[in-house]
Amino acid sequence: MTGATSGSLTTDWERLVDDVLAGTIAVEARFQPIIDLKRRTVVGYEALARFDAVGGSHFGPDAWFRAAHEVGRAAELEARVLRAAFAWRADLPRNCFLAVNVEPESLTHRAVRDVFAQQERLGGVVVEITEHRPLDLDALEAPLAQIRGAGAMIAVDDAGAGYAGLQQVLTLRPAIVKLDKELIAGIDRDEAKAALAEMFGNFANRIDAWMLAEGIETAGEARRLVDLGVPLAQGWFFGRAAMPWSSIDPAAVRELQRAADAPVNGLHRMLDAVGAIDELTALTASASFTAQPWTPVIDDDRRPVGLLTADSALTGGLVEALVANVHSTPAEVASRLSTAAAEPGAPVMVVDNAGRYLGLLPIRRVLAHFGGAADQ
Repeated sequence: MTGATSGSLTTDWERLVDDVLAGTIAVEARFQPIIDLKRRTVVGYEALARFDAVGGSHFGPDAWFRAAHEVGRAAELEARVLRAAFAWRADLPRNCFLAVNVEPESLTHRAVRDVFAQQERLGGVVVEITEHRPLDLDALEAPLAQIRGAGAMIAVDDAGAGYAGLQQVLTLRPAIVKLDKELIAGIDRDEAKAALAEMFGNFANRIDAWMLAEGIETAGEARRLVDLGVPLAQGWFFGRAAMPWSSIDPAAVRELQRAADAPVNGLHRMLDAVGAIDELTALTASASFTAQPWTPVIDDDRRPVGLLTADSALTGGLVEALVANVHSTPAEVASRLSTAAAEPGAPVMVVDNAGRYLGLLPIRRVLAHFGGAADQ
């Protein structure tokens, strides 16, 4: 009963799926909270399906949807699950959205379209498009226009995995981009994953979308996402899927507060510095020199001298930068930035207790933390 591959198992699953559609086997919605990491509050809930036991055994949603797809009833099962989720919509907490999952091809099916049509207005509903197969964007144009016209927002689920590529994300123009949980697992110990999350964050900002990280299970992962300025998150660390409406785990609130109050250590990015004035002169005189947006310049004792840009390289000058100790808090750095003589927009040069250069801290990371604290 764990798959629908042989004839007998296919027959069994077909009967079981029919029983769900007929209401003989119950399906209910459970709702997992979605968290605003800066404000440390619940801003939405994702509806997840839970099925009654069959012969004393529980099968997970993936098994049910996989079987329904194999027996050609996937869209009908999704419509059944959508009805279970929307049954609770009137009781949704104020200022929270409701996220529901739909396969792209199911959006074109009459059963699913009827469920959305019965809701009339879809304000406060986020429709998560799960991209497990290539999208037929032409076929999706009409149903997407219909639900958008009714007020729904679109989210792309599992971005960075499978077919959820940047081109399809760009074409769908979602309001929310959900980063795949496999790219979040262990992100506090994997700088490559952190860099990828940062890249997706920049991409989401450019298309005016929110990034949502899913699958957070540890305090370390949550802290790293705060460091990276990720706005939205969900996962077992914050709260399990439950009958409506669960709040964020108090232990998670405390952890996020500590992360917001933490020093800038961990926020800065190590970037190779140019050492000594002679080296700088020789570098800028080179015909092959191409400056990074901000190139840190240090002296022989590794103490910050300033920042080099493409423009300043032409004149041989340096841009003045704010220097902050690695144990400063983001709020302290933000306060100093408001009165500093440093170039607006220039990153902060982070130093250790001996004043030696450690890395650059982008202004937007400071603002992400300072903004979160200011909202309290």
